[in-house]
Amino acid sequence: MTKNKSRNIKGLKLVKPLLQLLVSVIALCLVLAKTDLGKLVSIMRSANPWYILVSIVFFNISKLFNAIRLNRFFRLIGIKLSFIYNIKLYYLGMFYNLFLPGGVGGDGYKIYVLQKNHGLKTINVFHAVFWDRLSGIFALVFLSTILLLPSSFALRFPGLVPFAWLQIILVYPVALIVNRIFYRQFMEVFALATVESLLVQATQVISAYFILLALAHHGNIIDYLTIFLISTVATIIPITVGGAGTREVTFFFLLNLLHLETGPGIALSLIFFAISALSSLAGILSRIRHEKSAAVFPETELQ
Repeated sequence: MTKNKSRNIKGLKLVKPLLQLLVSVIALCLVLAKTDLGKLVSIMRSANPWYILVSIVFFNISKLFNAIRLNRFFRLIGIKLSFIYNIKLYYLGMFYNLFLPGGVGGDGYKIYVLQKNHGLKTINVFHAVFWDRLSGIFALVFLSTILLLPSSFALRFPGLVPFAWLQIILVYPVALIVNRIFYRQFMEVFALATVESLLVQATQVISAYFILLALAHHGNIIDYLTIFLISTVATIIPITVGGAGTREVTFFFLLNLLHLETGPGIALSLIFFAISALSSLAGILSRIRHEKSAAVFPETELQ
């Protein structure tokens, strides 16, 4: 019975990534089937490599901000990691999130390693990782709504404007209430973590902007960047491999809704995924040992 149960669990773990891969492939096929592939390839081939390089830099700056914010939450639950160790662990988590989404997964891997090395309850480490994610979502909602106001969405759907203002006004009071009720252990860094969360998303928007410049696309920039942030919210739902397919479908649907050219949006999405995948390779190339002695530094060295 035990062996059969173990086999069933392993079987279920294999099913999830296969389903995610299938959904990604189907989504990409649906989008590409309705896209002028020749034009899309032409757009991507003519991309300015220098602007792409700047985009890669800003993408990784966003990840550094994210790793710093997460480490701040770790400290509040008693985990003191050196700056370098934390960055390496974060990038390794990125790699697992992208390439092993249905197995260990980046977040699950970090929770496992830190719980094992520090002897804390798994739930405490989970809360730190989960609140880090929630902080990012609040920032995404806030910034995407701000960009929506001057975009074509507000002109085409004026009924959205009052709700957008209401959302902008309420998003951080709601975040504060959630923090105070459910995550009091992180309350003391709420303001600082909020700023870091906004910096994470802002630098990703700048990264997307430079991809548009690389593609020599200068029209309706605000619309493309608004959709970029909305598509980032969509990729949080773990139904595809690393968000592949979800972002492209979001771009295709919303650009069609605004009667805008879909090619640059899909090219932006594909290049951004490629940058994410390329950057995540740093995690596996700098594989680290996870002995507690390598992870823990005296508190005075971390301040």
